[in-house]
Amino acid sequence: MAQSLMSSPAYIKIGCAIFILGCTMFNLNARAQTLSDPTRPPAILLETSANNEVIAGPVLQSILIAPGRHVAIISGQTVTLNGKYGDQTLIKMSETEVVLRNGKELQTLKLFPDFEKKLIKASSK
Repeated sequence: MAQSLMSSPAYIKIGCAIFILGCTMFNLNARAQTLSDPTRPPAILLETSANNEVIAGPVLQSILIAPGRHVAIISGQTVTLNGKYGDQTLIKMSETEVVLRNGKELQTLKLFPDFEKKLIKASSK
């Protein structure tokens, strides 16, 4: 008799209703986080004028220094050491910045322009 009650269509309908209700409540509570895209170019690169020209100057996006290979990504363009970025030449690279030269004019681009490294003196005890 217990088997006939468990296999009746009413119990199946009730079980399905509980399952659907549970799924619906789970979906109402599950919310996707808004995550920033780490591959998206900096906002300064996305700002354009009416002619779709980039307003800001060059932006240093990445630096790769390896044996026999020195490469910087400047505003989406790959530039090797002593290579050209527009009219400028990439003359110096470090882990955090590059230096471009146009004639006698030098321009330093920093990988983290808002970050400033400060040295702290060790206290002697």
